[in-house]
Amino acid sequence: MTPPLGDIAHIGHAQLFTPDLDASVAFFTDYMGLTVNGEQGGTVYLRTFDDYEHHSLVLTAREQPGLGRLALRTSSEEALRRRIEAVEAAGGTGHWAEDEPGLGKVYVTTDPDGHEHALYWESEYYRAPDGLKPALKNQPQAKPNRGVGVRRLDHVNFLAADVLANAEFQQHVLGARPTEQIRLDTGKIAARWLTFTDKSYDVVYTSDWTGSAGRLHHIAFATDTREDILRAADLAIDTGVFIETGPHKHAIQQTFFLYVYEPGGNRIELCNPLTRLVLAPDWPLVTWTEEERKKGQAWGLKTIESFHTHGTPPVA
Repeated sequence: MTPPLGDIAHIGHAQLFTPDLDASVAFFTDYMGLTVNGEQGGTVYLRTFDDYEHHSLVLTAREQPGLGRLALRTSSEEALRRRIEAVEAAGGTGHWAEDEPGLGKVYVTTDPDGHEHALYWESEYYRAPDGLKPALKNQPQAKPNRGVGVRRLDHVNFLAADVLANAEFQQHVLGARPTEQIRLDTGKIAARWLTFTDKSYDVVYTSDWTGSAGRLHHIAFATDTREDILRAADLAIDTGVFIETGPHKHAIQQTFFLYVYEPGGNRIELCNPLTRLVLAPDWPLVTWTEEERKKGQAWGLKTIESFHTHGTPPVA
């Protein structure tokens, strides 16, 4: 049985591992336009300008790139308890931690593939210092005057050995709604998009062709406009940021996008999905066939393969 909608309010933040912490911090501040909001012992906390919480992204020094923790804020203390009970009723385990600035206790568990999830309710609202105070009181921080200036963390795309098992964890344990998926001719679900909100998707699972578990496809940050994506591409070529594909438009979910790599080896998507919402409470799951997927993106661009994930970006 699917739990009540709304127990997960939104994605709070994501953690990335990077073998070159200084270069990754420079990428996210200078190119993406995030602001550093604290650091401790090989970990740096950064925020997008429209995030009401302490941080949107955590960068941690590690030998290999990849995804650390995905943090999800619940809609109440009661909702947090319900989701913990659901995790344990499904046979999952977890533990409590209090190891991030701006947050109270977080309940740390994993999806079936081993990706770490942190569920929490207690959160401290961000208060901008004098140099970052906005002119408008309903905005947490002034807009950055550098780089792309992304507004918020938008979604996380996990690689998974078993897409269906992980997507059903998000749906039946955490309360997400599936909105679109890819079904191969064999009947296997190769990818599924899910949402906790009125956005058309917050989390995605994509089949990992290697059969590995716990890997990352990409994390994505939202821009205000499509023009910002084009500007991001221009900034990338001017500053030496590697562009993998785009700018273009996804057929699935219709997101206008650009894929780049940050210096630590993680794929980053800049996206403009802000106008597409799923408002129907009985939204039917949209299924794309293998043949339809082979047609590529909305305007015919070839779809990238999911095996370009960790390590050195492919040579252009």
